[in-house]
Order: sequence, then structure tokens, then C-alpha cells
Amino acid sequence: MHTESVERWVHDHTFGQDEKKSAERRTLIVSVVTILTMIVEIGAGIVFGSMALLADGLHMGSHASALAISVFAYRYTRVYAKDARFNFGTGKVSSLAAFASATLLALVALVMAWESVGRLLSPVVIRFNQAILVAVIGLIINGVCLAVLGGHVSFNGMRGRENEEDADHVHVHADRHDHHDHNFRSAYLHVLADALTSVLAIFALLFGKYLRQQWLDPCMGLVGATLVVRWSWGLLRSSARVLLDLQAPDEVLEPIRKSIESEGDNRVSDLHVWSVGPGIYAAEIAIVSSRPRDPDDYYKILPGDLGLVHVTVETHRCAADAGKDSET
Repeated sequence: MHTESVERWVHDHTFGQDEKKSAERRTLIVSVVTILTMIVEIGAGIVFGSMALLADGLHMGSHASALAISVFAYRYTRVYAKDARFNFGTGKVSSLAAFASATLLALVALVMAWESVGRLLSPVVIRFNQAILVAVIGLIINGVCLAVLGGHVSFNGMRGRENEEDADHVHVHADRHDHHDHNFRSAYLHVLADALTSVLAIFALLFGKYLRQQWLDPCMGLVGATLVVRWSWGLLRSSARVLLDLQAPDEVLEPIRKSIESEGDNRVSDLHVWSVGPGIYAAEIAIVSSRPRDPDDYYKILPGDLGLVHVTVETHRCAADAGKDSET
């Protein structure tokens, strides 16, 4: 009987990380398209002697590298999901890959800013027709990639919400998993950044060609670099929260506390909730009560929509004649 009771509570720690999700397939498709476009642009730039094509191809190469990191992270997460060396599974690989990718995105933005300042100080001759063509083709390809990835973006500003996990970033909405998937968001941001660069370039080049306002080209480069740095900073912050095991946001903590304290005289004396993967959390809850209940009863009253996949409950009796504490 004791063995059967133990076996009922034994479980793995994959938490669904061993399953191939749609985000992985979409990221792989976009990665392949980006790499092929990069090869064609670099090849055409060398053959036709076009610096515009060559530069755009090299720029796309940085995003191809970031997308390759995302694809690798998805595969690594699946392959090693059941590896016992990972205490809570491989969910954090997503955030680790996103942190590396966001760092690369920030570096790309700094290079964009450096080049833009250089061209403001020392203007160069622009081949408008060729440059516009390259920008339009790049925009079309990035538009297709964004459609493959799916979702839409919204901009969350800084409004005194320092405790929110997703403050100050471009927010990707697709499904619940993608919503929390830093790896997917990093892939989306790289494609979005490339699309933004194309849009700003087209705007600036058209003004330069028809209104002789060539200074707009490097200025739009600075605008694009500023937005990309902002996005990458938001992704760095949110992925770092997961990597450093910071406390979950209030929208996860408060429902847990309220559900426990709504029963009898239960009081939550200690609560630790941290992310162990995209949209999933582990929790340690210490409860003080004059009549502690069986831990299994507390599991049942916890909200089922918070993504809690690994919960440890510790109970303490607050009466003067309390016996030994019980733990599980």
C-alpha cells in the first residue's frame, strides 16, 4: 500500500517540453527563408557589385544567426526534456536563448546607429532605384515571415509597472504558450526589426529621391536603432527574470494567496513562485493554520489556470499545543 501511495505522487519534470509545438515549426520555416534570402542577396551583391545588396545581405545574416539560435533552443529543449540533470525540465533554455538573441539584437542596433551617425557626418552617394528595390523585396519577405510566425504586437510603455514581467517591450500574442515563450518572441523581434528597417528605408529613400532630402536616410536609421534597442532591452529584462528565478508577477501570486486564505483561518506565511518554462511555474507555499489540512486539499483549491506544474506545500499549526509540523 505504501508503494502504491508513493507511485501516485511520482512524476516526471518534462511539463510538456518534450512536445514539438507550432512555434518551433514556424520559427524553422522563417529561419530557412531568412538564410536563403541572405545567401541570394550576398551572392547578387558580389556578382553585380552592389554594396546595397551586400550590406542588406550581411544585415540579414545577423538575424539568420539569431533565428538559428531559436531553432537550436527548441530542439535542445525537446531532446533533453527528460534528462534528470535538469531539476525542473528544460523550459529555461527558451529564456537563455532569448537572452543571447536579444544581446545580438542590441548589437545590431548599435551598429545601425554607428553607421547612421557616420553617414550624417559624411554623406555617401545613394543609388536610389537599386536601394528602393532591395528595401521593397526585403519588406515583402519579412512580411511573409511575420505572417508565418503569426500573432500581433502591442507596445507596453513604462507606467510604473516595474513588477510586471512583460513591461516595456513588444508583446507577441499568438496562443498562451507563445505569449510566454521568450525564444519565440526573440525570433519575432528579429524579423520585426528587419521589417521596420525596410519600412524606414523605403520612406527615407523616396524622400531622398524625389525631394532631395538625403539626410532622412541616416536619420531613419537612428530611429530604427532606437526602437530596436528598446525592444531588445525589454526582452533582456523579461528573460533575465526567468534565468535569475525572480518572483512571479502579482497576477500569479495574488490568486494563489487568495485561494489559500479564503478557506478557514489559513494564512500564507511564505510564498515563492518562479518560472520554469514558457507559461509554467513552480511554487513553494508555507501555510499557518490552527487546523492544518492535508496538503492534497490545498492542491485542489489552487487556481488551475496559472500554469502551476510543481507545487510544494508546507503546513504549520499555530495553536499553543501544536505537534510536529507536517510537510510534503
